[in-house]
Amino acid sequence: MSGDIAIVARGLTKRYASGGASLTVLDDVDFNARRGEITLVMGPSGSGKSTLVAVLSGLLRPDAGTVNALGTDLWRQRPEAIDRFRMDHCGFIFQGFNLFPALTALDQVAQVLTFAGRPRGEARRRAAEALEEVGLTPRLSLRPAELSGGEKQRVAIARALAKQPELIFADEPTSALDGENGQRVVGLLQRAAREHDAAVICVTHDHRLEAWADRVIHIEDGRIAGMEAETT
Repeated sequence: MSGDIAIVARGLTKRYASGGASLTVLDDVDFNARRGEITLVMGPSGSGKSTLVAVLSGLLRPDAGTVNALGTDLWRQRPEAIDRFRMDHCGFIFQGFNLFPALTALDQVAQVLTFAGRPRGEARRRAAEALEEVGLTPRLSLRPAELSGGEKQRVAIARALAKQPELIFADEPTSALDGENGQRVVGLLQRAAREHDAAVICVTHDHRLEAWADRVIHIEDGRIAGMEAETT
């Protein structure tokens, strides 16, 4: 239900060994995100924001702290259970698109659904619906080399949305795009939050996105530096 907390983290700490010393990337971080909302995580390079999202999404184990995602104590699960959780409940959108050069737009999206256990026919039908939702029906048969940067990012968004995930993690989704395409992409993220009731957690340097966000969290030197509510 919109407004319900989808993910909550407490005391997240992550350290790396560096030249015989220990580098703290996350330092006792608390965080939460709600269904139906976009939460931006902003901060300078090296501040810990991408590490935070990796820990929240089950991609990187913290040294301390807990993540409760959709009622699951994520880091108490076995690795295969965490992998299954990501497959069933999470969508990912990356700055570099992460598309396969040999696959068409339709196949890029259908492949994720097939991996999730959907029959081939259902996977292709749902992939076509997801691409229609992002305005790419005329481009279904094209490969990445035949698509613009904005179109590639919309394929990546369709791929993330096709599973109807409850958690969407976006890492710099607009940084490689011009103003028009960036606005279109963030509009699609807002639609995912509003219409699909997903919790969207977005790491970004792009201040254009602040006007679309429900909450903006600033992180510096591995600590939450401030939080503000946004009116959309």
